[in-house]
Amino acid sequence: MNLAAVLVTGLFAGGVSCAAVQGGLLTGLITRQKAAAAEPAAPPRRAKGRTRHGGTAVPRGKQAVATVERRSWRAQLGDDLAPVGGFLAGKLVSHTLLGALLGALGSAVELSVSARTWLQIGAGVLIIVFGLAQLGVPGFRGIVIEPPLSWMKLVRNRARSQAALAPALLGLATILIPCGVTLSVEALALTSGSALAGAATMAVFVLGTGPLFAILGYAARKAATAWRGRLAVVTGLVVLAMGLYTLNGGLELAGSPLAASRIAQTVGFSEAPADTTAASTMDGQQTVTITASTGSYSPENVQVKSGVPTTLVVKSDGAQGCIRSFVIRDEQKILPVNGETRIDLGVLQPGRLDYACGMGMYTGVITIV
Repeated sequence: MNLAAVLVTGLFAGGVSCAAVQGGLLTGLITRQKAAAAEPAAPPRRAKGRTRHGGTAVPRGKQAVATVERRSWRAQLGDDLAPVGGFLAGKLVSHTLLGALLGALGSAVELSVSARTWLQIGAGVLIIVFGLAQLGVPGFRGIVIEPPLSWMKLVRNRARSQAALAPALLGLATILIPCGVTLSVEALALTSGSALAGAATMAVFVLGTGPLFAILGYAARKAATAWRGRLAVVTGLVVLAMGLYTLNGGLELAGSPLAASRIAQTVGFSEAPADTTAASTMDGQQTVTITASTGSYSPENVQVKSGVPTTLVVKSDGAQGCIRSFVIRDEQKILPVNGETRIDLGVLQPGRLDYACGMGMYTGVITIV
């Protein structure tokens, strides 16, 4: 297994994808921590220009002042990075254990499409609740991520450890709030056939996402005091939007009329025109071809004939992320990055046949006439 490729995936696609889903939760938590800890600081007491040593007045040296400033800068940096460090540590632990489990159990641990759909709907609802809590909506304000008091006693004299505990719990919980690219990496861990290889795959991926989360966490920590109110609102809105986005993905997989791709049809708007060139018939066998590339399936709406045995050909063209998890008729096919995947659809009846990626983010429809 090429761990270097997994690391690159985490650094780029994984960092952006996971930050979009989980970054708002992290920055919101750090903002609330900083706001709760902020106290009016007393003006620093300035020492006079001379000190006494051995009864003799000695000028305060510039080197001593520089040493104090360097220590202060290092201490401040440690304080600012402690929360994001705790978050990444928690995320690393939970995802490494998941990778080991997936690698050890192989395909036997793979969840059904139906189970994953309901898990995603639940994750979307959970993120929405966190977003409403972050915005201070009545009825949700009391919902916070806090470690048990018994844990706090262990680190009560260590401010950095206290600041890292709640983010560490959030990092552990991100296993329940996966991003699209994470699913693809989990599929790699699943096919590794080894607990060690699966754990290494997930651990390297999380380490790859680390730099972007570190930047987000540090920026949130620095901005929390100056922009306390505005940052809380912005991050709350981001979390709420990502919750709705995640929930919609689950609704897409469930075929709900409330899903975004079906709302237009539900309220009476017409869909995009169906493509009639993607299907061909030869010797009584119909073949319909769509292309899967990073970020889309195309054409999004394909028209085919009913009453004819039909084969769907999905051509992968540099497919990455959850686009490779192709779900149709509650069955999942893992697409290659490049190549073809053939799916027997049988004899189709008039109507529509929807398909989507494993997270419900990218969808399409086969219109049967």
